[in-house]
Amino acid sequence: MSFEVLAEGLQFPEGPIAMPDGSVIVVEIARGALSRVWNGKVEVVCDLGGGPNGAALGPDGAVYVANNGGGGLPSGVASLQPVQGGVDRVDLATGKGERLYDVVNGNPLSVPNDIVFDRRGGFWFTDFGRQSGRTRHLSGLYYALPDGSRVEEVSFGGTGYNGVGLSPDETTVYAAETFTGRLIAFDLAAPGQVVKGGRAGRVVGTAPGRAFFDSLAVQANGDVCIASIADGITTISPAGNVRQTPLPDRLTTNICFGGVDMCDAYITLSQTGRLIRMRWPEPGLRLNFNN
Repeated sequence: MSFEVLAEGLQFPEGPIAMPDGSVIVVEIARGALSRVWNGKVEVVCDLGGGPNGAALGPDGAVYVANNGGGGLPSGVASLQPVQGGVDRVDLATGKGERLYDVVNGNPLSVPNDIVFDRRGGFWFTDFGRQSGRTRHLSGLYYALPDGSRVEEVSFGGTGYNGVGLSPDETTVYAAETFTGRLIAFDLAAPGQVVKGGRAGRVVGTAPGRAFFDSLAVQANGDVCIASIADGITTISPAGNVRQTPLPDRLTTNICFGGVDMCDAYITLSQTGRLIRMRWPEPGLRLNFNN
């Protein structure tokens, strides 16, 4: 296994986006910031506060961030003062951030975690949920529009929905469930709408051993690559076949793809605060609006 270190000293990096200009945008959860890695330097794009967790490039060229509010870090990892979790929009030209959503159907979001856009310009995001004393806030899967006009709860009641991604044909949305190490698939009838009876999803595959699932990316062939705490990257095919790619960091938290052939894998190693790049055996799925 060989890889190139693109940045070090990051404060719990996640949410990588391989940008068309060759830079990589990441969130730094413990710093409360959206940052850009370019030519060995790290530049803060926006100080969002809370805990920016997952990020995606939207149809308007802005970055949309699932902000966990500061409640989504492992114990022992310093974070900023917790705030209300929600979905934020960052204008890359000005560095201005604004809150789009933090309430759905009158219920406050808890710990938004990851986000992905469909080809029509709407986006899916997960809410991880959290535990406070003897009270547990359950997980949910949501669909929203980037203009702030619509957000819907599609599924609720999971136990740690984390990474989210779409199949190449966008007939399936995947969620990685952290505590169970399960990849859950939700079959779609239309953008933002699951098939009748499909709100609970179906299990595609599970992590071997005792790995915990974090965020994910989808390959062009439809296989799902999931960052797995303690186990590197776990790749699960739609048929449930599993392959492991070990990495030297117990907190491998996210992966995205880029490069001319989409075989450059950008991976966040959060225990050591690094962003790395390595060649991947299969091309990743080119995300909508990342041209």
